[in-house]
Amino acid sequence: MVHQVQGLPDHKTLSSLAKHQARLPQPASIIAASSTSPIDALYLAAIFDPIFTASYPSSRLVQQLSLFQAVLNAFQPPREHPNSNARLVDLETLIRENPNRVVAVFPECTTTNGRGILPFSASLLTAPRTSKIFPISLRYTPADITTPLPDTYVSFLWNLNSKPTHCIRVRIAESVHNTSRPPSKNVNHLEYVHDDTTSSSDTLLDSEDAEGVNAAEKVVLNKVAEALARLGRVKRVGLGVKDKIAFVKVWSKWHR
Repeated sequence: MVHQVQGLPDHKTLSSLAKHQARLPQPASIIAASSTSPIDALYLAAIFDPIFTASYPSSRLVQQLSLFQAVLNAFQPPREHPNSNARLVDLETLIRENPNRVVAVFPECTTTNGRGILPFSASLLTAPRTSKIFPISLRYTPADITTPLPDTYVSFLWNLNSKPTHCIRVRIAESVHNTSRPPSKNVNHLEYVHDDTTSSSDTLLDSEDAEGVNAAEKVVLNKVAEALARLGRVKRVGLGVKDKIAFVKVWSKWHR
């Protein structure tokens, strides 16, 4: 297992990484993690003990999950909308109710094969301005324990147990603040400098996610998405949850 924090050398032990606590997720901060495997949730639980959430392309709210639910979620078909009985909450409320916990968000809303970053849900935009958002990329070698397709329980367990070792490379970027939120009265306005520059990846917000997302909010989402792409050494893609749902339907017909 290799840990890398942006601006620091690689760390192969948690004890050496612990010397740089200021650059790691702390209580009341948010993890924006890539989503490729059920092991994502297990690793994050072992290291940061976060509150897990599920994001959806159709909502800025998140659904709180247990660790078990977060693991199972990596095997589930992609969903555009939460269940009708799901309890949804915004990140600011979740952090206010759990000030001593880290919150983990998977903003791509579904698992991938690790070769690209999908368009984000707008759920990160409900984060408080004062909370640090840490993009975290998890990559696996060999990559056969990723679960980009649903219901692959058997193949995942087979691949996991058929090899003596799997390597996890964890990269953590510098934190990002949700500068699209108005500052609270007790916050030093000079602490956060708003960046109005946009990147060439702005168009990767799909039409559904782009509805109701203003320029300042796009800046925040792009900063996190580009950090994840840089950490994972992959590109951002324009294919989102809708496209994966269509692909899974075709794939399922051919593999019945």
